[in-house]
Amino acid sequence: MVTTTDREAEAGTEQFRTVKSAERALLVLEIVSAAPGPLSVAELHRRTGYPRSSLHQLLHTISAMGWLEISPDSGTVSIGSRALIVGTSYLDRDPALPHAVLALERVRDRSGYTTHYARLDGANVLYLATRETTQSRRATSRVGRRLPAHATALGKALLADLTAEERRSTLGDGELVSLMPNTIVDHRLLEEDLERTRERGFAFEREENTPGVACVSATVGYRIPATDAISCSLPLDAAGEDEISRVSELLLDETARLARTLKAAGVR
Repeated sequence: MVTTTDREAEAGTEQFRTVKSAERALLVLEIVSAAPGPLSVAELHRRTGYPRSSLHQLLHTISAMGWLEISPDSGTVSIGSRALIVGTSYLDRDPALPHAVLALERVRDRSGYTTHYARLDGANVLYLATRETTQSRRATSRVGRRLPAHATALGKALLADLTAEERRSTLGDGELVSLMPNTIVDHRLLEEDLERTRERGFAFEREENTPGVACVSATVGYRIPATDAISCSLPLDAAGEDEISRVSELLLDETARLARTLKAAGVR
């Protein structure tokens, strides 16, 4: 006999059951968007393992909806304009971002360096805004870029604000990916680095994700734990002790100011 409780349990299970076709479409979009250039159908087949006939139908369906572009000459696949429209809507509806952009501009003008605003996204940081320096030597990072949190000053600042249990849940126990020879991939060494971050109030990394670049970052404390942070990217030869001290002080000043602004505006 099937009881009401059984039906409710079944309904709850059904509610959270994933749809395979949607999973496949989203995975294809993630792979194509992360690629540095157009991908061949053969490469997509290799990465996804989907049957060729199903993959072709899926690609043409997604392309017809504007999410992908298929080159008629080479048959390669690139991300489509619909992805930009939807991605932009994420930025447009974020109430913190207009205030953050003004803070980035102040930090850039006061420091003389490129500045970034990012949010913790699982084990990664997602770049939401960048303001570039007018100097000829500059480090750039495009909006929408995702990097492993442990390999960036932005991510380290945010990871340091988590409890040890929250960090384990976020990063997992597996091997941490290495982007550069200086990237910290040992969990124990990362914990030591995060402890230093907590002690001094800001995070610092030197060539852990980009050659020739050092980075200073501090969290924006309008949420607990912090979800957002601001960073300055410095050319390596400019990242001396005195300059790091100067940049970190103005960064802490501006992130505290931004946090007060967001709280006063009711942004949570």
